Amino acid sequence: MNNNNNNTGRFPPGIGAAAPDPNFQSRNPNPQQPPPQQYLHSRTPFPQTQQSRPPNPQQPDAHHYVQRAYPQNPQQIQQLQQQQQWSTHPQLPANPSYVDEVEKTVQSEAHTNDSNNQDWKAMLKLPPRDNRYQTEDVTATKGNEFEDYFLKRDLLRGIYEKGFEKPSPIQEESIPIALTGSDILARAKNGTGKTGAFCIPTLEKIDPENNVIQAVILVPTRELALQTSQVCKELSKYLKIEVMVTTGGTSLRDDIMRLYQPVHLLVGTPGRILDLAKKGVCVLKDCTMLVMDEADKLLSAEFQPSIEELIQFLPQNRQILMFSATFPVTVKSFKDRYLRKPYIINLMDQLTLMGVTQYYAFVEERQKVHCLNTLFSKLQINQSIIFCNSVNRVELLAKKITELGYSCFYIHAKMVQDHRNRVFHDFRNGACRNLVCTDLFTRGIDIQAVNVVINFDFPRTSESYLHRVDQEDMDTLGWL
Repeated sequence: MNNNNNNTGRFPPGIGAAAPDPNFQSRNPNPQQPPPQQYLHSRTPFPQTQQSRPPNPQQPDAHHYVQRAYPQNPQQIQQLQQQQQWSTHPQLPANPSYVDEVEKTVQSEAHTNDSNNQDWKAMLKLPPRDNRYQTEDVTATKGNEFEDYFLKRDLLRGIYEKGFEKPSPIQEESIPIALTGSDILARAKNGTGKTGAFCIPTLEKIDPENNVIQAVILVPTRELALQTSQVCKELSKYLKIEVMVTTGGTSLRDDIMRLYQPVHLLVGTPGRILDLAKKGVCVLKDCTMLVMDEADKLLSAEFQPSIEELIQFLPQNRQILMFSATFPVTVKSFKDRYLRKPYIINLMDQLTLMGVTQYYAFVEERQKVHCLNTLFSKLQINQSIIFCNSVNRVELLAKKITELGYSCFYIHAKMVQDHRNRVFHDFRNGACRNLVCTDLFTRGIDIQAVNVVINFDFPRTSESYLHRVDQEDMDTLGWL
């Protein structure tokens, strides 16, 4: 054992071992007998009085200590204590002005923190405010703010600069639950903020320092994949999160090369992601979040086998979030098999959005084009989407509308992907007023300028009709 007598490291400053004092033995020769208790607070020997004798080398040191006279006069003791007073904690001055200075310092620091919070908000580059009429589907909130969820400041900056002011009802319900790691089965109307409801907690939980795929967002269409990935990139523009989008119909080689670079969030369609996972290029062993947007479509016969096979590549501690406006019976069986005690959210009190005005015109087939021409001349159309039930009817109607003198694009699933991307991008940017399409364009597409939807052919199912008309602030027309 180390018998080093230097024990200064064991005690706080001012307590315990100090520099060696050659007079220590003369003050207390017997270590078993401490000095009187009333003098323990002082480590400086009292000066000798007139009655004390000088040290005699012939006598033991104990006699010097015993015969030393301690001050007995209370005034002398008080004076001596004032001279030698010390404490492990410095005493605060009794001056009240000192207390005022401390309070002012604390208030100044709090004001500085508040000003810092205001400074980062003042530096935000906010987009023009969306002045469209908002219904209770969006405004009937609990009054929460995005700061209430303790999100990263850089994520908050992206949220506000994206134009999100306050969380919508579906966001208030899902964001805090998703942040806890629980599975979610959420049903809410289109146009009420479902994309933000799963993108925000997903981005919050991603660690940019860990260069592995940590979350996957599955969508049923290529256009929705592009739109969702763009939202994620805009929300995370101040975070070092790498977002990748991959869909069928694009270059597989380019996707493979991209996956050799860091990717934290993968957005895409099930078939392409499953293909990349089987090839061993898309490594999902560290992917703890799986988001399914438009879950009812993803669980149709077209996608469900790929979804179930893809889940096998995920770890056991995965979290699954499912969002859609409609949930058929197939969703329940999937929920029972793959979700662990999911938190159920249902905000679908009504089938369609409030504020959507719906009309129908009962006309014969040969009168549809003439009626459509009349509507174009009478309605105030910002942009319109016109639905048909087949690819051939889409192309024929688009040609007819162009012959009538109106600008028109068309889009359907049999088009080349590059052409589809260009049409989607140009229509979204306002290059054309009318778009003719199949049900390809019903899933989650958010184009603010669209205020009229026309069902040139009435949809075959009620679910298709619901997804067609669920766009905010618009009129819907249909023919039977």
